[in-house]
Amino acid sequence: MNFVRKILKSRSEKDGAFFAELEDILGFKTKRKKIYKKAFTHRSMNKKDAKGNSVNYERLEFLGDAMLSSVISAYLFTEVPSGNEGYLTKMRSKIVSREHLNELGRDLKLIDLVQSRIPKDNFGENIHGNLFEALIGAIFLDKGYKYCERFIHYRVISPYVDIERLEGKVISYKSLLIEWCQKEKKNFKYDVYEDTGNDELKHFAVKLFIDNRVVGKARATSKKKAEEKASKRAYFAFQKQIST
Repeated sequence: MNFVRKILKSRSEKDGAFFAELEDILGFKTKRKKIYKKAFTHRSMNKKDAKGNSVNYERLEFLGDAMLSSVISAYLFTEVPSGNEGYLTKMRSKIVSREHLNELGRDLKLIDLVQSRIPKDNFGENIHGNLFEALIGAIFLDKGYKYCERFIHYRVISPYVDIERLEGKVISYKSLLIEWCQKEKKNFKYDVYEDTGNDELKHFAVKLFIDNRVVGKARATSKKKAEEKASKRAYFAFQKQIST
């Protein structure tokens, strides 16, 4: 019995520390505590509920993504009355970009709350943004839309959203460069190949050709990242031409 008591006491202490840290991030007391534990449970834990459904943050991530998009859309609609549909869509994409969500998750140190069988160093970069979205989903289920909206204003809009600065922010250098090449009738090609270097993780290298000339090179852990890096380097080489 003493052994069981020790286990229960240890779990209680861990839960207490978890919710103390979480509520410091949230700025309010939680009610439906199981939802928040789920929001920070990685699929590697292989948890199931009584009906055999998986218990992890992925469904909450889906819900949080929708809530975030809804609140940001309403904010932009009110704040930028002159913006047309295309402008508002583009601005929302900049605010909820994967890069920005990862930054938010990192700033809040959400990864420290994750329950996982995988070492934290082995997670991909997107874990930070995924957890942030899952947390928003949990807030919605626990407290409803108003609390969700308040949290997004507190943690996203107030500290990070500057309309003028966002107008000049590039979401994807690859998309921008391709659009410019098509407009200017320039030939472009991404030559991607697996880079078998000495790194533990597999890398990809890419050369970006415009009119048969190499204008950007990069190396990353995925093809997509390598192409984006090469595009960014090429963008700065052609920035004056693209701007005009």
